[in-house]
Amino acid sequence: MIQPQTHLNVADNSGARELMCIRIIGASNRRYAHIGDVIVAVIKEAVPNMPLERSEIVRAVIVRTCKELKRDNGMII
Repeated sequence: MIQPQTHLNVADNSGARELMCIRIIGASNRRYAHIGDVIVAVIKEAVPNMPLERSEIVRAVIVRTCKELKRDNGMII
């Protein structure tokens, strides 16, 4: 479960290392983002000499969380 002000590790090769969630895209009053949700985030740490820099605003997709995901049929992943 990701909420605003959460620091996240980046799982791609874009040049960013750490992001901070600032907004959850979707319904206007959603509190948490789960796997597959799109968020707006700011880059807190980046790899040098890459196109992305600190304090840049990006959109990101949540691909992993520590909290398990419960499906409608009752299965927990």
